[in-house]
Amino acid sequence: MHRYLKLVPLLFAAVLLTWGGITPAFSAGKIGVVLMHGKTGTAKSRAPIGPLIAKLKGAGILVVAPDMPWSRSRYLAKDYEESMAEIAAAVVQLKREGATVIVVGGHSMGANAALGYGARHEGVAGIMAIAPGHSPELGGFQSAVNNDYRRAKAMVDKGQGNKVASFADTNQGKKSKVHVKARVYLSWFDPRGPAVMPKNAAALKPGTALLWVVGKQDPMVRRGRAYAFDNAPTNPKSAYVEVGGSHLKTPTIAASKIVQWLKSL
Repeated sequence: MHRYLKLVPLLFAAVLLTWGGITPAFSAGKIGVVLMHGKTGTAKSRAPIGPLIAKLKGAGILVVAPDMPWSRSRYLAKDYEESMAEIAAAVVQLKREGATVIVVGGHSMGANAALGYGARHEGVAGIMAIAPGHSPELGGFQSAVNNDYRRAKAMVDKGQGNKVASFADTNQGKKSKVHVKARVYLSWFDPRGPAVMPKNAAALKPGTALLWVVGKQDPMVRRGRAYAFDNAPTNPKSAYVEVGGSHLKTPTIAASKIVQWLKSL
């Protein structure tokens, strides 16, 4: 009888935590992941994130892998903040499917967007930045795109933000041109804009763990932890991981480590 009486305060405390909207630990729930492709990418089985999606699902993790506004078919269809709204919709879908532990992750440009989402939203258990890419604040990046953000900004300042123009672009060292609205280009390419990863890492919400995975053949590895990972709020679940392989192969090579990290949340 005395043993049961001792349990009463513990049960009462658990009820209070639940009523107060506080969960004792993320690990008690069903993990759901929004996983986003890279620049001009897709979520198809042969895409860089394809094998990772299969690995996550095989481990019993819920996965939503939407076609994002930087995909092959929709490239730069929306600005950065509008893209955040699409991630939020994918999170809602995960919750409808039963996920209670929400993780947002992506490859390359998708990693950039994942960091942006984590900087703007509470209640995210983890952010996965897999072979992160798109660094508009770096001088080398801006040289590759001719500092075209300046031209886009001038158009926006003149009230021509919705006018489509040709701007310089780069993807893993390959230069190209993109025809897009000036305001959309500016939001992604402004060196002081919303797509700056070190700034978004620093703004991650308390309680959000960060997994940063980079391949040893990816140029990003040279920037190390100090580039953005160390900016994030301290979290015992956060991890900086280097794996063998290139930028495109990182999601596949790191798949087992990613599953292990997710199950630790």
